[in-house]
Amino acid sequence: MSLKYAVVGTGAIGGYYGGKLANSGQEVHFLLHSDYEYVKRNGLKVDSVHGDFYLKSVHAYNSTSDMPKCDVVLVALKTTNNKLLKELLPPLLHKDTVVILIQNGLGLEADLQKDFPGLNIAGGLAFICSSKIGEGRIGHFDEGHLNIGSYSCTNPEILEQVCNDLIQSGVRTQVLELEKARWMKLIWNIPYNGMTVVMNCTTANLMSDPVMVDLLYSIMLEVVHGANSVGRGRFSIPESYARDILEMTRHMTPYSPSMKLDFDNRRPMEIEYIYSRPISKAQSVGYKMTRITMLRSQLQFVEAQYLFCDK
Repeated sequence: MSLKYAVVGTGAIGGYYGGKLANSGQEVHFLLHSDYEYVKRNGLKVDSVHGDFYLKSVHAYNSTSDMPKCDVVLVALKTTNNKLLKELLPPLLHKDTVVILIQNGLGLEADLQKDFPGLNIAGGLAFICSSKIGEGRIGHFDEGHLNIGSYSCTNPEILEQVCNDLIQSGVRTQVLELEKARWMKLIWNIPYNGMTVVMNCTTANLMSDPVMVDLLYSIMLEVVHGANSVGRGRFSIPESYARDILEMTRHMTPYSPSMKLDFDNRRPMEIEYIYSRPISKAQSVGYKMTRITMLRSQLQFVEAQYLFCDK
């Protein structure tokens, strides 16, 4: 059986993964905002290090009320917009629909489950360097694999099918245990998103300075120790994984993460799920993330000054 997909948030993430699925022949319906008219007329273009592609004809919508009910909904909104999901999701859902949150942070699935108690929910962890580079145009610069994991899916076979569909589309994908996978993604997201904002630079600038590399590593270890405190008896992440992340980033194309792009464009930053929730979760089991708490405070200060005060 082929799956019918919806993408809620056709930007750097949703445009890429949804575009890959559509380009491979899957039925994909895209919710767009500012680019709706352009994509409806001209299609969607992805400039990718793995090969450019162009979708001339796109199932494009500016309201989910006009979209069909789908088997899988890929949510690629910024978490700062998750309050919209209570209105956006219902028209897309049938009784077996699976919603996959391809978003950064911790606690996303639990919050969505409170609003939709019977919903099948999964998480998606995107390891990708991509951004929107124009109307109906996505730039994909490095990496690109996607990990998915069940939060409350009653039928795990559907996630295996999603995994297979993505692999067939050219996306390296695997199904993992979700809680551990989310903490592992935070080992990259917490230091690099925050530090590129605070230091006003790219990942490459950080990696070129030994003092910054040492600081990044110490923050990563704090995430590892927080994760292992929370996961004690259920999962464990080795400290060596932090070194692996450093080396991966050292060889990565110079990149401004999503939080840096939000900062540059005067948009709210995803502080709640990437910083506050992990800090709170670790604190609940007796582990204090002191460096990460300081980084959060810096981000909150910068956001307040930059977004809400005149220059």
